[in-house]
Amino acid sequence: MEKRSRPVLWLLIIPYIGLLWVPFYNFHDPELFGFPFFYWYQLAWVPITAFLTWIAYRSTHYDD
Repeated sequence: MEKRSRPVLWLLIIPYIGLLWVPFYNFHDPELFGFPFFYWYQLAWVPITAFLTWIAYRSTHYDD
């Protein structure tokens, strides 16, 4: 792994921080399509995390 690709791996810490501190999103309002904030906030992180993982993978993947 090249040193220039290592900073992009810090993208993987973003979902961890966003979901680690539960009091940040432990609320009922605002609702989205009838879902309380607590649930849709966590569900919104699923595609965000997948996208950030894809970016990290593509930046560190090498063809042998």
